[in-house]
Amino acid sequence: MKWQTWLYILAVAVAAFAASATDIFEPPERADNVYWSDGDSGRLDGEKFRLANVDAPEKGGVGAIGGAKCEKERERAFAAKEFIVELTRNADVRISRSYGMDKYDREVVDISVDGQDLAAIGLDAGIYKPWPHKGQRALTRKPDWCGVMVAAR
Repeated sequence: MKWQTWLYILAVAVAAFAASATDIFEPPERADNVYWSDGDSGRLDGEKFRLANVDAPEKGGVGAIGGAKCEKERERAFAAKEFIVELTRNADVRISRSYGMDKYDREVVDISVDGQDLAAIGLDAGIYKPWPHKGQRALTRKPDWCGVMVAAR
C-alpha cells in the first residue's frame, strides 16, 4: 500500500477514537431525583444504588434480618439518614464512579455532592465507617455500630 493510504487509515482511526473519547470522558450527569432508603443506599433518578466502601448504621428493627443490632445503632441510623438527606437536598449530586452491581441489584457507586466526595464527608461527620470491598466481597467484617463511637476525624 502507498503511504497515502496508510495515512488515510490512520486519520480515520484517530477521528473514530476522538469521537468515542468524548463519550468516555464526559462528566457524569447530575441526578435530578435523590431518594435515601438509609444512610448509604437509595435511588438516583429511580435507579437503586449503594455507596461504595462505607457503611452506615442500619435502621431496621433490632434483631430483624438486616436490621440494627442494638437500639443505639437504630438511633444513629435515623440521624445518619437525616444528615445525608439535608446534605444532598438541592445539591449537585453525581455518580463519580461505578463499580457494577451488588447482590441486591443495586449499582455500587462513589457519589460527589457539589464536587466533594460523599463518602469522605460522611466519614468526617461520623455517619459512615469504612467497609472496603473488592467486587462483591467485603475485605473486613461489617462495622460495629453498637460499641463505643470514635470521634469523627
